[in-house]
Amino acid sequence: MLLEQIRSGGCLSYLVACEATRVGLVVDPELDQLERTLALIASTGVRVRYVMDTHTHADHFSAVALLARRLDVPAVGHRSSVAPFLDLRVEDGDTLLVGDLRVAVLHTPGHTSDSMSLHVEDRVLTGDALLIGGTGRTDLPTGDPAALHESLFGRLLRLDDATRVYPAHDYKQRAQAVTTIGAERAENPRLKHHERTAFVAQMQALDLAMPKHLTEALRTNRSGGMTVKQLIADAARQIPFMSMRELSDRVARRDPELVVVDVRERDAYLAGHVPGARHIPRGQLELRLDSELPDPTVRVACVCQVGKISTLAAATLRQLGFGRAVALDGGMEAWQAAGHPLERGA
Repeated sequence: MLLEQIRSGGCLSYLVACEATRVGLVVDPELDQLERTLALIASTGVRVRYVMDTHTHADHFSAVALLARRLDVPAVGHRSSVAPFLDLRVEDGDTLLVGDLRVAVLHTPGHTSDSMSLHVEDRVLTGDALLIGGTGRTDLPTGDPAALHESLFGRLLRLDDATRVYPAHDYKQRAQAVTTIGAERAENPRLKHHERTAFVAQMQALDLAMPKHLTEALRTNRSGGMTVKQLIADAARQIPFMSMRELSDRVARRDPELVVVDVRERDAYLAGHVPGARHIPRGQLELRLDSELPDPTVRVACVCQVGKISTLAAATLRQLGFGRAVALDGGMEAWQAAGHPLERGA
């Protein structure tokens, strides 16, 4: 069996494949590692049959929906997942045929209600149910410490002690993010409380910080919608950019063919903007477009605080017929830091 681990900070995803047939599946792919995952698939010569998440992630963005579309294979998840983009829903006791491999689905809820582990030969991919020296937290949406107790003591810890454990996270970023059932049974401090009441009390007493992107991660992973980063990246592919030096030169010579549009809110605009820039807040752009910019052939340079909102604004202008719209490469913070001139007030 071929098993490749893809690390992104504390997050781990996997390419698992049958060596004889080179047929495989991708487990817990992360959006930021999409191109790296595709490169690994190509370099190993694996023909991916399934792409799947072990659970609904709350701390990073899943690439299951996008990767499944890119590879034209089914997106797989547990039957209790609310994600509408899943093509194949599996449950406890199901087996996926991956070449000569038999991948057994174990429903291991607790971290989330849709959590599952994948048992294949002498290995188990545990998602966030069982970690190295820890367990998944149970204080996020659909978490249940009593269910996690049953998943651990009633399911995973009944596997053979030699079974190798591959979790979905390793926050200590060990050189080898793998353990065994036996090692965790003996050394994992979260597993010292065998009795359910004590285990539940232990989990409820944990005081853990909320994931940084909790709301956005749950929104996108549950719906298959886009992240803000994806939205901005897509917009950036639709437009060219103007350098600060180029904009500064054009402003200095009062280029009659250029209109600078500051899309920030009023207070930010009044505090300091590119000399001569018009103020059209991003939220009013479509509504004020025809009165403020009646000529769609003009070259429009959009400016914001750090360069993200202006990218979206320029892409919108292009969609609305302003074929020469660009965004400043950077934002007013970089403009001011570079010593370019500012104009204040209305």
